[in-house]
Amino acid sequence: MRQKNLVLNYPKTKKKPVTDSFFGTSVTDNYRWLEDDKSPATKAWVKAQNEVTFSYLKNIPYRAQLKSRLSEMLNYERIGIPSQEGDYTYFSKNDGLQNHSVIYRKKGNTAPEIFLDPNTFSEDATTALDVLCFSEDGKTAAYSISQAGSDWRKIIVMDVESKTIKEDALVDVKFSGISWYKNEGFYYSSYDKPKGSELSAKTEQHKLYYHKLGTSQKTDTVVFGGIASEKHRYVSGTVTEDHRYLVITASVSTSGNKLFIKDLSKPNSTLIPILEHTNSDTYVIDNRGSMLYLVTNLNAPNKKIVTVNAQNPIPENWQDFIPETNNVLSPSTGAGYFFASYMVDAVSKVLQYDFNGKLIREVKLPGIGTASGFSGKTNAKELYFSFTNYNTPTASYQFNPKKGTYNSYWKPDIDFNADAYESNQVFYTSKDGTKIPMLITHKKGLQLDGKNPTILYGYGGFNVSLTPNFKTSIAVWMEQGGVYAVPNLRGGGEYGKKWHITGTKLQKQNVFDDFIAAAEYLLKNKYTSSDFLAIQGGSNGGLLVGATMTQRPDLAKVALPAVGVLDMLRYHTFTAGAGWAYDYGTANDSAAMFEYLKQYSPVHNIKRGIEYPATMVTTSDHDDRVVPAHSFKFAAELQEKQTGNHPTLIRIEVNAGHGAGKPISKVIEETADIFGFTLFTMGFDVLQNLTKR
Repeated sequence: MRQKNLVLNYPKTKKKPVTDSFFGTSVTDNYRWLEDDKSPATKAWVKAQNEVTFSYLKNIPYRAQLKSRLSEMLNYERIGIPSQEGDYTYFSKNDGLQNHSVIYRKKGNTAPEIFLDPNTFSEDATTALDVLCFSEDGKTAAYSISQAGSDWRKIIVMDVESKTIKEDALVDVKFSGISWYKNEGFYYSSYDKPKGSELSAKTEQHKLYYHKLGTSQKTDTVVFGGIASEKHRYVSGTVTEDHRYLVITASVSTSGNKLFIKDLSKPNSTLIPILEHTNSDTYVIDNRGSMLYLVTNLNAPNKKIVTVNAQNPIPENWQDFIPETNNVLSPSTGAGYFFASYMVDAVSKVLQYDFNGKLIREVKLPGIGTASGFSGKTNAKELYFSFTNYNTPTASYQFNPKKGTYNSYWKPDIDFNADAYESNQVFYTSKDGTKIPMLITHKKGLQLDGKNPTILYGYGGFNVSLTPNFKTSIAVWMEQGGVYAVPNLRGGGEYGKKWHITGTKLQKQNVFDDFIAAAEYLLKNKYTSSDFLAIQGGSNGGLLVGATMTQRPDLAKVALPAVGVLDMLRYHTFTAGAGWAYDYGTANDSAAMFEYLKQYSPVHNIKRGIEYPATMVTTSDHDDRVVPAHSFKFAAELQEKQTGNHPTLIRIEVNAGHGAGKPISKVIEETADIFGFTLFTMGFDVLQNLTKR
């Protein structure tokens, strides 16, 4: 094993200084021009950077072998959980290496037939199926598609029996579900098309529309939103299963929502407010006639379920149904029952209740890990759930809600020996004394000699919980003797709202401190050393990696920030970025908030004369969630100021977005490049194990 250094001639990135003033402080942005995703200059820069990156990657001797092994591991049949719609049972299936799963259907005991094949939506497989919903009678389907990874969608309406398109597609739809009202039409959400680039221009006014079948989209009714004095960045509408109520949520940020209902059984009924403030995350999970069941964290940071009559549903009238506990609640309903799923130190526990609030049983899960599902229609005879952890491939089970028993529905036939690996949870101490859980997964019999290639993966934001979940890519990493460690950082939702809040705004540094402490735990206990440690994260996790590597450049050998939020002074000026202010605050809020953001903003904290880790930034040219300008500017700054021989690359996927719907072929190629870059930088000449298990 020896260190590899290849000569890199980075493209020279022109400086075109633009100076902004924040509360009397001037900040110069040399690479503002890279924000213009439409300009020929930006496109030329992307092309030049990719040429350097891919010329470097092609010299990694086992890049093709990694791609081959990832393909082998992923080449197994995957079948999704079925659902009954009208006369048909629908389910998804992927034969193995299909870029997108195919939707099948069958009637009774007949052989399954293809209903929708997203692999045929475009020649290059960059058009993906997003949402698929059926009318009450199951005779009409509406589905949305994403093109080139963009968050902008089209909605297509299809006659189920003939599989023919019924009307013109609805266009310019964004951040939207599809919710049918009987067989007459459906609700969806969107923004007005922005001026300028639809991939980067700011979007603020989200609106809820109703589309009546057989009419033009131009005549669709705005049901909620669009008031100039009130900017709701996220609006959604959902019809209850009995088609009695329309439930509307509206928010200005990614946390906290207003809540309204509309009685659809009464012509010209008005909106009834449940909550007119955004101090909680609250939604309607179910109803029985006029009795509403709400999930809320209002005065209950770990969430609870309450009941209230729809005629006067304000909080003063709420009654506890499933009270708050010490663990975070994520409930579902199906077959006439509630399933209260709890996170106990990021591991699932499931309790079954009836609609009177009586505890029926604890569902005994197949092991220690993550269970999801237990949802379905009220008249369902059986339900389904999936189970996984970091070393157990995801399997699904058919559950009998009356008896509480289940049997295997589908188990993957995968080229991976789970018994050869172990996953252990540890608790370590962060900088301020807070105990943080972390799951560490690796081959059994691992030698704690400090020489194991290790990926430390984190997120730490937006109330998102990282629970144990098997990925074939991580299985390939562990085959090579790799360690995979995932800490549950503050800012996430693993311990409820309080855990989330302590990683936001003026407390965001807690998240970085938690991540740094996780790395130090791995080093101290000799799972690895700084020469064999890689830090990885995407989106908000890309910010985590960028902040960590600029604050502690000595900590890791490799940094892998993906689609990251890296310019904290301008993130809120792009697309829906202003909606992230609940977690971050903005540079315009106050002098204190500006100073705090500037203090950790990765783009603004790269300094000359410092040797940063070997870095491969990854992004996509059609990412309109976290626009690629974040990554472009970060890479330009790092290439200019990096000291030493560590490579500083940016890999820019073309015709792809933030991640959802990315073709499997592109996922395999990107993962092979990330693993290859990481192991090559750590000095590995050959892979340890490429034999089949």
